[in-house]
Amino acid sequence: MINTLDIAKQAVEIASQKQAADVILLDVRERATFTDYFVILSAESAPQMRAIQEDLTRDLKDFGAQLHHTEGTPLSGWILLDYGDVIVHIFAPEERSYYQLESSWIHGVILIRIQ
Repeated sequence: MINTLDIAKQAVEIASQKQAADVILLDVRERATFTDYFVILSAESAPQMRAIQEDLTRDLKDFGAQLHHTEGTPLSGWILLDYGDVIVHIFAPEERSYYQLESSWIHGVILIRIQ
């Protein structure tokens, strides 16, 4: 069985390779009952969001992670990839600033931050 932290770290690595900005791996196990980790990142354009989404979906599947649900589109400025115990949020800069997801989870522990 794959360790969920390993899935989250792999998502961070994939996003970094696609030049995602301000990538955060946030441990929310102490505050959330629906997931263990958030991976939050920004993409500068809809094509970059799409490329990151496609690479994450393909590479995490190859890694052995199962995608349960997807929400949002590159044109909406936000995409959610739900891997159960790992949720990946891909934001356009404006939407990330508006929703301030990291601030909503201030009791989460930042395990990795790549700016």
